Amino acid sequence: MKSEIEDADGHGAILGVTHVGAGVEVRVAGPAGELSLICTPARSRELAAALARAADEAESAQSAEPVTVTAQELRRGDVRDGDRAMTVEAVRVDGATAYVTWKSGAGRSWTQGYDADVEITLRRRA
Repeated sequence: MKSEIEDADGHGAILGVTHVGAGVEVRVAGPAGELSLICTPARSRELAAALARAADEAESAQSAEPVTVTAQELRRGDVRDGDRAMTVEAVRVDGATAYVTWKSGAGRSWTQGYDADVEITLRRRA
């Protein structure tokens, strides 16, 4: 498997992963040179798990920033930014109107109609 990545300075590099005998080789080739590591299958799985955890943390950090979407782009689980938590339960678009069913932190639900193109700021994206 080969993937294009960037080094810390933003320069392009190639990451390659292949099996070598009873091990797994991880090779990075970039402008600064090449680095090759060989590890056991168990170590490779640990590395893959660590990469997956780091990716999850990076995505969580991004979702901490508010995001603005149009009413028609809302999806179940989106949380509206504001004083009180309101979570999207469902969205139905009928022509130029988006009908959004919200659920409050207290468990109450209601449906509200919006112009489909109106922008809504979210605290968290599902």
